[in-house]
Amino acid sequence: MRKSFGEFMLRGVKSFQDDPGKILRLSSANGWGRWIGASNFSGQSVTVPSALQIATVWSVVNLLSGTMSTLPIFLNKTQPDGSKVPAREHSLFNILKYRPNADMTAVIFWQIFWLSMLLWGAAYVEIKRGAGGRITSLDFLYPEAVTWRRLDNGTIEWSYNDPVTRSTRTLSSSQMWFTPAYTLDGINPLSPIRMGANVIGGAIASRRASAETFTGGMKSPGLVTMDATLKDTQREDIRQHVASVAKSGGFMVLEKGAGFHSLTMNPQDAELLGTMQFSDTEICSWWGVNPTMIGKGSDKNSNWGTGLTQQKQGFVDFCLRQWAVKVEASIREGLLTPVERISLSAEWVFEGLLRGNSVERADYYGKQTTNGIMTRDECRQLENLPLMGGNAEVLTVQANMAPLDKLGEAGNNSATAADAVKTWLGLGNKDDETAP
Repeated sequence: MRKSFGEFMLRGVKSFQDDPGKILRLSSANGWGRWIGASNFSGQSVTVPSALQIATVWSVVNLLSGTMSTLPIFLNKTQPDGSKVPAREHSLFNILKYRPNADMTAVIFWQIFWLSMLLWGAAYVEIKRGAGGRITSLDFLYPEAVTWRRLDNGTIEWSYNDPVTRSTRTLSSSQMWFTPAYTLDGINPLSPIRMGANVIGGAIASRRASAETFTGGMKSPGLVTMDATLKDTQREDIRQHVASVAKSGGFMVLEKGAGFHSLTMNPQDAELLGTMQFSDTEICSWWGVNPTMIGKGSDKNSNWGTGLTQQKQGFVDFCLRQWAVKVEASIREGLLTPVERISLSAEWVFEGLLRGNSVERADYYGKQTTNGIMTRDECRQLENLPLMGGNAEVLTVQANMAPLDKLGEAGNNSATAADAVKTWLGLGNKDDETAP
């Protein structure tokens, strides 16, 4: 029975231990780096699993991958007049939006895709084709099992050491959809985990030191001092007495010049906590995420503004947009033919972020309809409401709006509206003999 890619991910290291000769080769630099870890000043082993144990790393990649994977994505077709409509008849439309392959929904596929970009610096997807070269599915490939070489004719040949089937297969350029997140030459990705090994390693070291501090010296609530040497039984009696009082409350009774000194955090321990907070900010900077977006840092230190709306807009403008444009361009070059690129394009729809905010959606629709950009039926369609037809499918603008060079003319909408109000009220011109 064929095992899924997800089952391999859950097995983790064990897959390599079972048969390392077939999966983790001596020539696999990425594979060895995965298990040995990137070098860093702290001396900690920084790998993807160890990095994800840092709450800040997990929060950042979860925020980015979770947000992007749940945004709607459309394959659009450009019309002769320049407008765009969903290319629903194209096979790639449903693949990108609903079901990339038989094992994954679109949300799961895109989240894995973004995690690969964020952690390994690139995403590798095998393209399966049917009759006429039509794309039938997109299968995600484990990043550390992929290698490449350039052939004499200039094309790239990919090799995949499949951890599921435990076999190696060769893929041509037309079978591979490669999307680098960070690269200096267009083909070799830069892993954020490896490049940020010093920062992440420092975070691992500081949290390990913190854990040792709290499980060691910080565990005892205080010290009892005596001016005499005690027997073992006497020491145990005092311990039991102090523990009993600490648990139930009340007053401790100590004899023979005994004293109690409460243990508090020393300056070195306090500095350790400050180092941990600083590492959180540094980790966020590696992915361009404002620390306030994951509950770190202070609103006063935010360059995106102090309000929630400003921070949300900054997150879209300075962080999400660059990721979206990067993958949109990769879809165009990697999944579309030269002829299709003329009229087809993929686009992430950021309006999907308004789904949970009815107030912002209402404001957005109001501005679109009153300025003649969208009809009311188009807005109803976005809200999954039935179309009304009639005037609801007509573009409208506010009645009191008119071009500047038309102000004051007899046919002006504003003047006409004013005359109508006067007539309704029974008012007319001063010179009008019929006026009351």
